[in-house]
Amino acid sequence: MIAGSGVSWFLSSCQSRSFGYSGLVRILVTGAGGLIGRFAAARFARRHEVVALRRPELDVTDATAIRRMVAEVRPSLLINCAVLQVDNSERDPDLARAVNVDGPRFLAESAASSGAEIVHFGSQYAFRGEPVGRAPYTVWDEPDPVNVYGETKVAGERAVLRACARSYIVRTSWVYGRGKESFLCTVADDLRNGKRVRAIEDIWSCTTYVEDLLDRLTEILARGHYGNYHVVNEGACSYYEFALEAGRLLGLDAARVDSLIEVVKESAMERAAARPRFTPMRCVLSEELGFAPMRHWRDALAAYVGRA
Repeated sequence: MIAGSGVSWFLSSCQSRSFGYSGLVRILVTGAGGLIGRFAAARFARRHEVVALRRPELDVTDATAIRRMVAEVRPSLLINCAVLQVDNSERDPDLARAVNVDGPRFLAESAASSGAEIVHFGSQYAFRGEPVGRAPYTVWDEPDPVNVYGETKVAGERAVLRACARSYIVRTSWVYGRGKESFLCTVADDLRNGKRVRAIEDIWSCTTYVEDLLDRLTEILARGHYGNYHVVNEGACSYYEFALEAGRLLGLDAARVDSLIEVVKESAMERAAARPRFTPMRCVLSEELGFAPMRHWRDALAAYVGRA
C-alpha cells in the first residue's frame, strides 16, 4: 500500500478492467483515514497496488483534483469511503451535500470516463426506521431518511449510479473494528478495563464487523455483478444488547456487567441529528447471487473480542 499522491511506482503488469482478475490491479481508496477506508486499503494491499488517500491528500469536493488524481493513478477500481458523519451533517448541510453527494458524483464521473469500477458505501440511515419490529429493509424499500446525513447518503448513491454504470453501492450499518473511538469499537475494551459506559436501549440495527464487511466486498468484486448490496452481520441488536454480549464474551458476571453499564434512552444523548429507531437490513442481491449468509452479529463480536 502506498499512501500519498505520488504514483510513479505502479507496475506495468496491472490489469486494466475487472477486480475479479487474479493479477495485480490498481485501486484508489478515498477517505482512507476512516475505519472502513483504513481497513480496505490494508486488506486490498495484500494483493494489489493501493493508493490510500485521506482528506488532506484528496478533497473529494474538488472535482478538478479528482480528475487529475484519477488521470495520474489510472485505477481499475475506486473505493469511496469519504463521508461527513451524522451529527456534523446535521450541523452543516451544505458541507454534507458537498462531501456526501458531490464528492461521490465527481468520483463516479471520473471512474466512468476512465473505464474504472467504483464502490460507494451507503448506510442504513437511508430508511425511516419505523415501525419497530418491522421486516428488515431491502433494496426494494423506498428510502425515507429522517436526517440530513441520510438524505445526502441516498442522494450520493443515486448520483453514483447515474454517473457510472460500473457501480457497486454497498449499504452497511454500525461498522466496528480496531482503531476508532466509537461505542461499538471500544465497549469491549472499556468493560474489560472496568470503565463505565452508557448504552442506548431503544435504537436497533444490524452491526457489521469491518473484517466481515471486507470479506463480502471481496466476494462481490470477484463476481463483478454491479448493483445495490446490503452488507451487515445477521440479526439486529441495540447498543445495550451489544454491550451485554461483549461483557458475556469477556467472562464478566452479570452483576459486574450491570454495574458497568448505564442504560439510557436515545433522547438522553441530546445529539444533533435524529436517529432512525429500527433499521435491520437484508441483502436480496446477495441471496440471488448465492452468497452464503453473513455470520450472526454475536459470532462476529466474539471474533472481534477474541482478537484483542
